[in-house]
Amino acid sequence: MIIKRDFYINGAWVAPAAPRDCEVINPSNEEPCAIISLGDQADTDAAVAAAKAAFPAWAATPPKERARVVKGILEQYEKRKQEYAEAISMEMGAPIDFSLAEQAPCLPWHTENFLTAFEQIEWIRPLGDHAPGAAIAMEPIGVVGLITPWNWPVNQIALKAIPAMLAGCTCVLKPSEESPLNAMLFAEFCHDAGVPAGVFNLVNGDGVGVGSQLTTHQDVEMISFTGSTRAGKAISKAAAETLKRVMLELGGKGANVLFADADDNAVERSVQRMMENTGQSCNAPSRMLVERSIYEQTVEKAVAVAESIKVGPAHEKGDHIGPVVNKSQWEKIQGLIQKGIDEGARVACGGTGLPEGFNRGFYVKPTIFADVTPGMTIEQEEIFGPVMAMIPFDTEEHAVEIANDTPYGLTNYVQTSDPARANRMALKLKSGMVEMNGKSRGAGAFFGGVKQSGRAREGGIWGIEEFLESKAISGYDFSAG
Repeated sequence: MIIKRDFYINGAWVAPAAPRDCEVINPSNEEPCAIISLGDQADTDAAVAAAKAAFPAWAATPPKERARVVKGILEQYEKRKQEYAEAISMEMGAPIDFSLAEQAPCLPWHTENFLTAFEQIEWIRPLGDHAPGAAIAMEPIGVVGLITPWNWPVNQIALKAIPAMLAGCTCVLKPSEESPLNAMLFAEFCHDAGVPAGVFNLVNGDGVGVGSQLTTHQDVEMISFTGSTRAGKAISKAAAETLKRVMLELGGKGANVLFADADDNAVERSVQRMMENTGQSCNAPSRMLVERSIYEQTVEKAVAVAESIKVGPAHEKGDHIGPVVNKSQWEKIQGLIQKGIDEGARVACGGTGLPEGFNRGFYVKPTIFADVTPGMTIEQEEIFGPVMAMIPFDTEEHAVEIANDTPYGLTNYVQTSDPARANRMALKLKSGMVEMNGKSRGAGAFFGGVKQSGRAREGGIWGIEEFLESKAISGYDFSAG
């Protein structure tokens, strides 16, 4: 059993003001794997005070020096990446090979992209030739509260803490209480890399406790939150009292539009993408829209791929999916699968209950629903499990109509060999991101959505600028230095 009750505040590990134990459950076997403490107001206040005190000096630190310190975090990661991946795997259920290949490496991937983008920022720039002496200065916003989820925990820490520190902000991180161990390791990386005291702080807690305390704190200038749309709405309302900046990365219900001329690998990669991380990705392609002329054969292909996907414990090596994170998530997914059945969708494979051979652990059968119609619960609500809905469409316009008929707008996908159609679809789909024919968005592209997916822009130069404020200046003499 791992015991980690302390918080990282002002450059040191400190005991909670009033210890409140919280068990971290290993979802593979439903057994406690660690004990942490949940913070209270005194802990939050201490962390925010440390960040506030550290802000002036860190904001005044030359950008090259801030970049040097951040590079030191990568050096610490390289020394401990196996341990890092094992912590993620144990606490949230990502199979160890997937954790090593996809989860843990999010830290160096995003950090290196941020460091590249960081070199492009003009901290004081002329407004233009039309306005001599007019300047725009970019300055760090101040103390920021970072609230991160359990499903891609390192990914979201990297997308928030790294650009915040590069920008010159100081921060307080509240990771998910479901997956706190990786965040505490990240705090150790920061400490060993020489991040100055108070620049990065960590307080464990839940949403109604530390999360709400950060959201409403007078000395926190910005909240960056990743999580459910429901929680995002509550954070926006609570933060309004102090008029702080709020950046939200929320849920999704991605449409994956597959035309008859899609390449031979389109179905397999689409199903695999849906099922990876056990479907616990806000950008999962959870609605497969299929041109009617190839619909039945595509259902057959999708079922064959889903039935080939193995389910197993997170600690076992191999190419399989693990459990979902906890009992409440498992029960929610089971309820939505049953809702799909009750509303008349056809279970092409999978369904309710534990997979064969399991009597413990929060495992879900890879499930494909066919003959889903727009408006069904499973077509509209984010399931956050390995469950995909298949829907036929007749024309390009019909596909766009179905795809856009959702409160979400995070990532949509297009599969077609017609470049002109791909371009049209990319511009017509209402989402912050569109991925076509299995191609990634590229290093330095942002991650973020529209509508009820939130409007954060995390990654690359956009992700750094989220933590900056602009100041308009007249009469600035650039020759004076």
